[in-house]
Amino acid sequence: MDKRVYLLTIVSFVVGMVELIIGGILDLVATDLGVSLGQAGLLITIFSITFAISAPILSVLTAKIERKRLTLVTLFVFLIGNLIAVFSPTYSVLFISRMISAASSSLLIVLCVVMAANIVNPQYRARAIGIVNMGVSGSLVLGIPFGLILGNTFGWRAPFIFISILSILSIAGIFFFMGSVAPTSQVSLGKQLASLKNYRLLFAQLTSVILLAGHSTLYAYLTPFVKTTLGLGGTWISIIYLIFGISALSGGALGGILADRYGEKPTILSIIVIFGVAIFTIPYSTFALPVFLILLVIWGMMSWAITPPMQSYLMGVSPETSNIQISLNNSAVHLGIAFGSLLGGIVIDLSSVEQTATVGGLFTIVALCTCLISMGKWRKRALI
Repeated sequence: MDKRVYLLTIVSFVVGMVELIIGGILDLVATDLGVSLGQAGLLITIFSITFAISAPILSVLTAKIERKRLTLVTLFVFLIGNLIAVFSPTYSVLFISRMISAASSSLLIVLCVVMAANIVNPQYRARAIGIVNMGVSGSLVLGIPFGLILGNTFGWRAPFIFISILSILSIAGIFFFMGSVAPTSQVSLGKQLASLKNYRLLFAQLTSVILLAGHSTLYAYLTPFVKTTLGLGGTWISIIYLIFGISALSGGALGGILADRYGEKPTILSIIVIFGVAIFTIPYSTFALPVFLILLVIWGMMSWAITPPMQSYLMGVSPETSNIQISLNNSAVHLGIAFGSLLGGIVIDLSSVEQTATVGGLFTIVALCTCLISMGKWRKRALI
């Protein structure tokens, strides 16, 4: 495995922190800035929407720039976005900082995944993607729990100071240890979207949107869910995020390994089914903390195991547009997160936080259907 893959993983770790940390400190942000929990949840929604829109557009606009230089510039913009968050005097300024961070994050993730997939031998492609995605899930294991401790101890701005420091270290790492990487060929945004005329690709991307929408319907509000259903405080919430993070880290690696060994299609279908059973069952497990934690582990593993085999599947369906599919898939994932976090807020306002898991589970059924349509099309055409 090319050692540069691990350097790219470190960058994805830092990016993962800024995206995911806000979910654990929503109540702190809401209280300090004088907004409702639903309004604070929009900080997740706007990040994901901006990420989804920016990824394909920025990929096209920066297509001819040497990859190392582009990564350094984008990391600097990412740093600025986090510094604005640190000094945000109002909710509106914090809202803007989330948009800046999201736009730069979207390009950084695409750069990391595509470079990792292209600097390794084809037989290690899914594994390389999995390792880079482990950076994001690794931020759940180490970054998010530590950030929650910082937030609960020193205020919600402290995690963003921590992320800013890590951003500076990432810039230094890329500058000194990453060699020059030539840009890959890029096509127009119109041609990127035109690739979705292929029904196999369209329904595979829809699967990512729908499944991640179901996931974030619960995950975006996991802190109030745990507080309400289990009556746990700050320390236990940090532990729960740590357990979820370890599970996600394991799942990201497992998804890539299983896809390489057994194939993308059976791996993806199995992950969706297990994910659905876990999230549907979670509301009925809160009577006993150990039972809840077991299901949390399964849910966490499956939520992050899906990306490596799905992205490898997309690249296999259309090798000539592989870079496009990675970019679009990252957009699909974040559109799902945006919609799920928005829907979760609506569910809370209209019903209660306890219902977010059930609603999320319903999305899993739809995701399984879209996945089967995609793979059915592939099988049919393969026989012709």
